[in-house]
Amino acid sequence: MLGKEKLTAIAEQVLALSNADQTEVLIVSADEHLTRFASNVIHQNVSERDASVRVRTILGTRVGVASGNDLNPDALKSVVTSAEMIARFQQENPKFYSDISHAPLPAPHPVIDAPTAFVAATAACTPEQRAQGVATICNLSRKSGLVVAGAFSTSAEEMIVANSLGVLAYHCGTLAHLVTVVMSADSSGYAAATATDVTLLDPEAVGQTAVDKALRSRTPADIDPGTYTVILEEEAVADMLMTLGQLGLGALSMQEGRSFMSGHLGEQITGGNISIWDDGHDPRGVILPFDFEGMPKQRVSLIERGIANGVVYDSFTAGREEGKTSTGHSLPAPNTMGPIPLNLFMAPGNVTKEEMLASVERGIWVTRFHYTNPVHPVKTVLTGMTRDGTFLIEKGQITRPLKNLRFTQSILGAFSQAEMLGMDLKPIKSGWGNFVTCVPAMKIREFQFTGTTEF
Repeated sequence: MLGKEKLTAIAEQVLALSNADQTEVLIVSADEHLTRFASNVIHQNVSERDASVRVRTILGTRVGVASGNDLNPDALKSVVTSAEMIARFQQENPKFYSDISHAPLPAPHPVIDAPTAFVAATAACTPEQRAQGVATICNLSRKSGLVVAGAFSTSAEEMIVANSLGVLAYHCGTLAHLVTVVMSADSSGYAAATATDVTLLDPEAVGQTAVDKALRSRTPADIDPGTYTVILEEEAVADMLMTLGQLGLGALSMQEGRSFMSGHLGEQITGGNISIWDDGHDPRGVILPFDFEGMPKQRVSLIERGIANGVVYDSFTAGREEGKTSTGHSLPAPNTMGPIPLNLFMAPGNVTKEEMLASVERGIWVTRFHYTNPVHPVKTVLTGMTRDGTFLIEKGQITRPLKNLRFTQSILGAFSQAEMLGMDLKPIKSGWGNFVTCVPAMKIREFQFTGTTEF
């Protein structure tokens, strides 16, 4: 870790090197460690320390972005020169200032410090400590005659954003993530856990959950595709919610008319028991107090009791609408996706998964989804496969394992048919960066399965 003082000095050095009208520098320094295991043994332990520098320069109405991972003075100068050269070769954009009601880069705003985002135990976690946790999982798998694979990672990451208008925002945080899949010849079981504090992870509980699912899902049976009541565990719900955020909970997609929110603000779009928001300050997730422009993150209500309430903004999209300001959701430049909610939450309900199960006459229990892809973004239709523990429910009991199924389902449609929400929120790590979605389990009626598999 380089620390705030050193990163500030580097950022100031970059800004001093620039001859552009306006300049922004984003530096991310990461200290990452990973222990991988397969076939019931550890097969790899790796560590990586790296720092990336991304420079955005603005010359009139032209923008250039360049990046590198060398912090030496000559290398920093080369990155700045490259960003300026790229800007010079861009075409003038006559709508640049008409689209933005203020200067292209944001002015400084107060940012709330988040000291609890950094946990010393996670940053100092040793290979021996990770190996001890992995050994617990491997032993559970071996004793049950199964084969296990997975990874145990710990990381500390710091980020600083500075620009020539006076923005200077620094943050440092940690994350620990443990994931495993346990397999037999015809079954598999999955479990994972995520926390900023590595001491809160319970490898034995993670391993036992995956082992139990692998044992229970042996000799899976066929079932016809069709409409079923489902109980989705948190991983499956998070997959749907993260996709929903990418498809249409950002301002650019709404402004361009390709969001399911376009023209529907204030309307009922899900069931009344669904509330979704984004909050980079909530410690139940991963805290990030500002975005990649250095703007402070705001808590944004996206769907409130089923009503489409709003979307997230960065400086550019806020400037395109009268009276809007950035909500602190910019991605690193250059960015064609627009602002995206990366710290999503769904309000919990008041039942346990056991109570959900007892309420189902006939249905399907889903551990998680795999290989999900949007089919119709505006209609939020998503397709994918079940994986690592799919079971038939009959008269309130799990009766037998099922072969995996393909689903094709509208996310908003599913959320409109949600009958029960779990009382606990589980943090689920996203596939992109150190971001976490916090969701409950969910019981949904009339969920559409459209295909079957041989496994």
